Amino acid sequence: MIVLPAQDGLQTILIVDDTPENLTVLGELLQPTYRVQAAVSGQRALQIAAAEPRPDLILLDVMMPEMDGYVVLEKLREDARTRDIPVIFVTAMNTTEDERIGLHRGAVDYIAKPIRPAIVLARVHTQLELKQARDLLRSQNVVLEAEIERRLNENLLIQEVSIHALAHLAEIRDLETGNHLRRTQKYVWTLARKLQSHPRFADVLSDRDVELLARSAPLHDIGKVGIPDYILLKPGKLTAEEWEIMKTHSRLGYEAIEQAERDADKQVEFLALAKEITRWHHEKWDGSGYPDGLAGDAIPVSARLMALADVFDALTCRRVYKPPMPFAQASAIIVADRGRQFDPDVVDAFLSIFDQFQAIAEHYRDSGESAG
Repeated sequence: MIVLPAQDGLQTILIVDDTPENLTVLGELLQPTYRVQAAVSGQRALQIAAAEPRPDLILLDVMMPEMDGYVVLEKLREDARTRDIPVIFVTAMNTTEDERIGLHRGAVDYIAKPIRPAIVLARVHTQLELKQARDLLRSQNVVLEAEIERRLNENLLIQEVSIHALAHLAEIRDLETGNHLRRTQKYVWTLARKLQSHPRFADVLSDRDVELLARSAPLHDIGKVGIPDYILLKPGKLTAEEWEIMKTHSRLGYEAIEQAERDADKQVEFLALAKEITRWHHEKWDGSGYPDGLAGDAIPVSARLMALADVFDALTCRRVYKPPMPFAQASAIIVADRGRQFDPDVVDAFLSIFDQFQAIAEHYRDSGESAG
């Protein structure tokens, strides 16, 4: 390699030619204005181009032994570190067809030998200006993308906080539900992830669907804000009349979210799932649930997952009307209702990740409660 003195702060040009005399001519022409690097082989050119500081432009001879200019350019484009460096072919191959081939291979320009200094300087200047413009645009895009990402994350956080605030309006009236929202949200997310590979669920449980489902889950009991305290907080068994009032919470929640949808300026994606979960998470696989008596696949997948998550949490946590139940006993009850209250495949998925359910329950256990 021929090393020419570096001039800090200047744009860097790498010149590649197997003839040292050609390097000297180009180097002397460019040196007053640019920092110049030089290589006498394609292999060495690739090494220099990938090192710091990377060239802003490469003047590349085509006819070189071992590795010609076409191969060098191809390898430059294959390397993420060098693929954006513009390359000008400088060669004695000066026919129109040679120029067409060079440009087709990816060169940004083509200079025929013997070189004419004014032409070389003009074309080098043009390509460096274009590169500066591209680099500036790329930098601006990176900044813009980062700002968009920041604002998106901020909006998602605001949305999540708002969802939990709304959900807590219902939960705060029942002091014994504690971390119910967090646990059921994690249960639903874990079940959905497990079922993504199941043929019955793959089409409706994409990664995006799973995230929206988990985001919607805390709203499942929002309708309880409409249930009187004497029913919601009653420590004993509800009367038949009280139970009918309690069951209206699923419809009340659905209607509240539907009204929010109508009030929104545009469609809010996760609210569609929130409505499903809120209205139908008390439906049963055999059709004996409420409020609409849906059965089997007529029950939305989101509501089927929420149904199991909600029941598992209710069984394993303390309520005003009962003590917490051991995990194994709760699991046995869910298995017994496989095909009656719960989708059989959802129960099977639950059993295969039962240890994860236990871990979630332990991690978000309410203060004062013992392990199940």
